Amino acid sequence: MRRVMVVGSSGSGKTTFARALADKLRLPLVELDRYYWRAGWNEPTGAEWRKSVADLAATPDWVMDGNYSGTFDLRMPIADAIIWLDYPRAICLRRALARTMRGYGRPRDGLTGCPERFDWEFLQSVWEFPSKHRPRIESAIRELGPHARLWQITDDGGADALLARIETA
Repeated sequence: MRRVMVVGSSGSGKTTFARALADKLRLPLVELDRYYWRAGWNEPTGAEWRKSVADLAATPDWVMDGNYSGTFDLRMPIADAIIWLDYPRAICLRRALARTMRGYGRPRDGLTGCPERFDWEFLQSVWEFPSKHRPRIESAIRELGPHARLWQITDDGGADALLARIETA
């Protein structure tokens, strides 16, 4: 595993899992949110974003945390492993809400100029993830990532077991 994508709903634990995995594999961690969001929650242009992701994906090793399905075509064909945290909606929503309340007003996970905020659209996207975004992941894996080793994990026990297995491998 040299190029690993970690995908799933917000609140599934992608960043936490990706950090632990990158540490175990001794690979660079690429948290896509850190490259995407500008101060004040401003977004890059589509062309800027694709260039940034293409440059990140071109590096030889990484654990890349984040969906950004519009860039699956840049990352998935060269990933050798995909870890899909496919957690139940209620768990993801509870965790996203707890993170918002716990960090309200403070910078979100090191995002400069992006304070944690209560955002109905974000929470709605977590709720709608199974119907709106999950099919994109399924389709991309089928079309762009059939060569990659896939782990579809549905709970924390499965995530912990995979990390433990990697640790002992």
